[in-house]
Amino acid sequence: MLNRIILIGRLTRDPELRYTPQGTPVAAFSLAVDRPFTNQQGQRETDFIDCIAWRKLAETVGNHLAKGRLVAVEGRLQVRSYTAQDGTKRRVAEVVADTVRFLDRPREGGAPVEPELAGEEEVPLPDDLPF
Repeated sequence: MLNRIILIGRLTRDPELRYTPQGTPVAAFSLAVDRPFTNQQGQRETDFIDCIAWRKLAETVGNHLAKGRLVAVEGRLQVRSYTAQDGTKRRVAEVVADTVRFLDRPREGGAPVEPELAGEEEVPLPDDLPF
């Protein structure tokens, strides 16, 4: 079985970085993703997809991304249920991100972004390479 999703879209709001009671970072953000076809009026419709990132990736997303930034998110679809405060049962579908690629530069005045590929560890190269 396979559960993989790849999305390219723009953040609809600044990521919300929080920490669990155990201190684990978690960032919630939403992407606007255009559909690949137009409607009867000739306009593209947009889907707004909730995403979540954990641990180091959450901190990178929370510290370096903002509303309007173009990103690629790769992860898995997760559907969960909960009971709301009014007693109704709710279902939520969200993408749990494994990697987030920054596809544009921050606007002027923004901090430069070092990681182009957040969520993947950088592997140091040996010193004795011939190039």
